[in-house]
Amino acid sequence: MTETVRSTAPVPAPAAGGGPPGRLPLLDVLRGAAVLGTLMTNVWLFTGPAAEWGVVSGGTGGDGATLHGPLSEPSLSAAAESVFRFLADGKFLSMLTMLFGVGLAIQFASASTRGQPWPGRYRWRALFLFAEGTVHFVLVFAWDVLMGYAVTALLVARLLARSERVRRTAMWVAGGLHLSVMALLTLGTMAAGTGGDGDGPDPRVVDLYAHGDYLDQIAFRLQNAIALRMEPVLSFGLLVFLFLLGVRLFRAGAFADDEAGRRLRARMLRWGLGVGLPLNAAASLGGTDFFLLGRYVAAPVVAIGYLGLIGVLLDRRRNRGHGRGRGRVAAGLGSVGRMALTCYVAQNVLCVLACYGIGLGLADRFAGSGPWWVMGLWAAVGLVLVAGSTLWLRRFAHGPLESVQKWALRR
Repeated sequence: MTETVRSTAPVPAPAAGGGPPGRLPLLDVLRGAAVLGTLMTNVWLFTGPAAEWGVVSGGTGGDGATLHGPLSEPSLSAAAESVFRFLADGKFLSMLTMLFGVGLAIQFASASTRGQPWPGRYRWRALFLFAEGTVHFVLVFAWDVLMGYAVTALLVARLLARSERVRRTAMWVAGGLHLSVMALLTLGTMAAGTGGDGDGPDPRVVDLYAHGDYLDQIAFRLQNAIALRMEPVLSFGLLVFLFLLGVRLFRAGAFADDEAGRRLRARMLRWGLGVGLPLNAAASLGGTDFFLLGRYVAAPVVAIGYLGLIGVLLDRRRNRGHGRGRGRVAAGLGSVGRMALTCYVAQNVLCVLACYGIGLGLADRFAGSGPWWVMGLWAAVGLVLVAGSTLWLRRFAHGPLESVQKWALRR
């Protein structure tokens, strides 16, 4: 059922200090940080011996951030890898999920202001995103997030037209169900003793990604689609919760350029990091048995702190006499954020070409050589995306995939 709604939710004001009118520059910076942050986790999948399948087989670093490595075998490389993983795993994905909810709230507010029906054409936008995610999954990367976001958006879009009480109830029910599922799965893992690395990856899968044909890799994804698509299914309650949390933060003014917004960002920083980091550290010290609690329970709390931290840093820079300028780092992240869809897909394409045998084959060449080259690859890809998006936006208003989406949805 489509209905015309009106909302008192804020609509983005004209941008200051960069970005086109109608955008909130802080949101672009946050999106850029979230996109590059997700690669901090995914880069270990591309560089592992079984690539995307390593998470399922327990044969790569897909077991998340653990602090056992540097404690049991202290070394600079082990410490660097553990810190790198710990800071990223699950946090930036949760950030990106909340920010997707923020974007949904902005579109709802815009439609409401114009008196347009809701969800109306937004359903086509979500379905198009699902199609994009499907193509991305089949051709590029098994752990695509776009398909899960599209399905979640279809549900949350309908909730936005309901009362605040209904949305709040849905949010906490989804969160409660998610916690229950994670707790049961964790208990099951501990009872079965399956929290370790298992037997490692199948040598045939290792060879597929190191030396195999591209079409064979596509066929492998399709043959194992159910296993490779389990993350958004198991974490669907979390997706709904974080989408609705993003809506609540936006409507509370958490991203606004005013004193109330700055106070709220400071509170997000204190509570998110103050509560989330100790919880995440405890889960990491608990080992792989507590991986699910670390990635899908503690990490989203830290993500709230990350949103607040980036906002507070930008606020402080402005207060120190830099006006509305954001600095080079923030400007670069903002460019990535304005082209978030393009950059998300592009970073995965670049890693496929760098790591798999169909490209440079770096994963096989540097196998067992330590973590430094993996972190270097992340930095290199990030710099390429920052430079590329900055140069692209000097000439065009939207990224390539964003332009395709706009063209398709206008027809």
